[in-house]
Amino acid sequence: MALPEVKQSATEARLSALTLPEGGCLKAARHAALSRVQTMGLPSRRDEYWKYTKPDTLVQAEASKAAVFETGEAPMFDGFDRLKVVFVDGVFDAEASDDLSLEGISIERIADICEKDIHWAKDLYGVLEARGQTPVERPLAALNTAFATDGVVIHVTGTPSKPVNLVYRHADEKSDAILHHVIKVDSGASATILENGPAAARFNKCMEIDVADGGALHLVRAQGRDHERRAATHLFARLGSESVFKSFTLTVNGVLTRNEAVVELTGDDAVAHIAGACVGDGDFHHDDTVFITHDAVNCESRQVFKKVLRNGATGVFQGKILVKEGAQKTDGYQISQSLLLDDDSQFLAKPELEIYADDVACSHGSTSGAIDEEGLFYLRSRGVPKAEATDLMTLAFLAEAVDEIEDAEVAAAIIGRLEGWLARRH
Repeated sequence: MALPEVKQSATEARLSALTLPEGGCLKAARHAALSRVQTMGLPSRRDEYWKYTKPDTLVQAEASKAAVFETGEAPMFDGFDRLKVVFVDGVFDAEASDDLSLEGISIERIADICEKDIHWAKDLYGVLEARGQTPVERPLAALNTAFATDGVVIHVTGTPSKPVNLVYRHADEKSDAILHHVIKVDSGASATILENGPAAARFNKCMEIDVADGGALHLVRAQGRDHERRAATHLFARLGSESVFKSFTLTVNGVLTRNEAVVELTGDDAVAHIAGACVGDGDFHHDDTVFITHDAVNCESRQVFKKVLRNGATGVFQGKILVKEGAQKTDGYQISQSLLLDDDSQFLAKPELEIYADDVACSHGSTSGAIDEEGLFYLRSRGVPKAEATDLMTLAFLAEAVDEIEDAEVAAAIIGRLEGWLARRH
């Protein structure tokens, strides 16, 4: 079926501004992804899963300018012992990065493996993204697979002594970055990946994660504070038997952020937790879109998302749990909640369950409301100033999402950043 003329024109304009990388072991995957983009067309508000979020600035030929924001504070995770991999406006910065050698893990650049004819990443690059296009099309992810020229491929073979920190720096107010990461976790191996920084004026990132039987991966992201930035991120994960994948994302500021997560539990007794907390002010639009598929027995999934919004900010949550036939003893939990600190902000939610097995425990809930006046009165009656009382109740509201972080030190760092955001807006 032919694309509508408006969508066809927008897609052609975007593609004409990009150059498809040629050669190497990823060539076939790139061409297949380009074909997917051309067939689907880039998203528009007429698409079901984009009706709450206007994608225009994510699909236009050139990125909108975004001022580089100087925070005056140390970057997130700087106080941690970690292996640092730095990208500036989507380009690997070798001088700012650490040596990429670490026991239990290997790290290589996409740009380097593109020059090779054979590499293990060939069997994963674009594969999980392609699987994630059904039943919902995700053309910005396919665009990423086709045109990303940098990123890392990470092979976890043991248990590294420290986490890997992917740091994204924004230096050019017109930068348009496309990064693609592939992570393979071997059976019995485990690792933690940290991500932080604003990345670029416009950022399109795709991460494909394959966790083998008994493997574990923990991912914690802190999306940067440059307010005018725009980002579309995509996470595709496939889990084997008795494997664990847990992800948490903190978003502070950003005029437009769309985070998509697509997770398949394909092995029995697998566990997947996807969580996020965002705090937004003014012309802030934040969209979490999650799709979790249970395709094995006795698996557990959790979706926990909390949004604090004020001064006209908008939050979106679209979450689905699909339980396939035969996926008995599934435990699926989904909660999305917003705290609206004024009458001008809004929260738009679309929770979904689709179940084809009869021995399951699945639940979902979504709420939106203001600060609890009784709780606020209680704190103020005991001498706590109104602003401080509001902050305490806001942090308590966000706690369920932050509690999804396994590492107590990382969780404390996230809380510290949330406290700083609240303090700056008194």
